[in-house]
Amino acid sequence: MKDLTPKTAFIAIIGLPNVGKSTLLNHLLGEKIAAVSKKPQTTRTRITGVLVRENIQYVFLDTPGMHRPKTKLGEGMVRAINSSVGDVDVVLFVTETKEEITKIEREMLDKVTKSCPVILLINKTDVSKKGDVLKTIETFTRDYEFEAVIPISAATGDNTEHIFSELDPHIPEGDWLFPSDMLTDQPERVIAAEIIREKLLRLLDDEVPHGTAVVIEGFRDIRGHLLDIRAEIFCEKAGHKGIIIGKNGAMLKKIGTYAREDMEEFFGTKVNLNLWVKVKENWRDSVASITNFGLNFDEE
Repeated sequence: MKDLTPKTAFIAIIGLPNVGKSTLLNHLLGEKIAAVSKKPQTTRTRITGVLVRENIQYVFLDTPGMHRPKTKLGEGMVRAINSSVGDVDVVLFVTETKEEITKIEREMLDKVTKSCPVILLINKTDVSKKGDVLKTIETFTRDYEFEAVIPISAATGDNTEHIFSELDPHIPEGDWLFPSDMLTDQPERVIAAEIIREKLLRLLDDEVPHGTAVVIEGFRDIRGHLLDIRAEIFCEKAGHKGIIIGKNGAMLKKIGTYAREDMEEFFGTKVNLNLWVKVKENWRDSVASITNFGLNFDEE
């Protein structure tokens, strides 16, 4: 008879910026809850995704990309990473094909391989040569011991099912910590803000989106048939405000249209979305602004 004893595990997903951590989380969950773009530093704080398969509840922690912080925001993002790996059952360490392990990767691997099981995921195999993948595996396993090494493509889903078979032996018995139908611990306002920020990242030039923050000022459910959402987009320079709005409001309209479509799919209802753009100079170096924008890293 199959063992149906409840089991629960906290699993941190860590790695350098832009290696596909959020894409992997979204694929494993079967829903988009984390912003994804080709630009680095897309994820700013820890995002929890919850998945139930048979008797096991997997609690995935998607973290910001490991980096050297240059702003107060960056410092908070690094604290979110360290907090996430401090007390987990397993770490999924995501990387891509490369000839050498970076210094930042070594610092994190030195820490996590001593505290919990680590599974190495070589991502983006759909755009990598087999020889480069094998060289990357050799590079990492020469200096570190992993519970498993799995080449995957988070974008296509190739070989991602194998992740669960390697995770399961390390998952302890224990009651589920979240309801069985819960997808994430993020409030609906946070999900809405993440969806808008993803559109900013995808549609704007490199310099602009990393200086933006999205705050949901209004979130009303009207008779269960319509979500009325008001969001404020903050940027650091007056020139950036003009770029976000675009000529005759064209860019802001495009951002709003794409965001509304994703919101309607996620929330399962019609959405009325109003976007406003404001300037808050140097907010990434202001602890007060970071806190006001809901990025409260000290609570991680």
